[in-house]
Amino acid sequence: MATIAVTDDNFEEITEKGGIVVLDFWAAWCAPCKAFAPVYEAASERNPDIVFGKIDIEAADRVTAALDIRGVPTVAVYRDGIPVFFQAGALPRPELDSLVEQVRALDMDHVRAEVERHARELGHVHG
Repeated sequence: MATIAVTDDNFEEITEKGGIVVLDFWAAWCAPCKAFAPVYEAASERNPDIVFGKIDIEAADRVTAALDIRGVPTVAVYRDGIPVFFQAGALPRPELDSLVEQVRALDMDHVRAEVERHARELGHVHG
């Protein structure tokens, strides 16, 4: 599956559904973004079961601000609606492939339990 355009309007719909969603935050003026684009596109072709989205930070300013994107490219990964990876910088093909395999291997029951535990702890600290 080729990459899809992710915008302020469809961000939540795309990231909150089940499965794996990999996002590339980019800008037209960004040379590293242009260099990363073919690596990212190739990864989308190798993994047709995963949603690969591209977010133009200048067009999707609400999402960019809400996620505090400060550098491009930035790669974010969601699995089953939960953010599981977030890092600025282009990833070389081996690192991107490794990231995809690590996200595939996640025990999501464990991840959900950790998210719930963390939320409870924050509630006790601030509650």
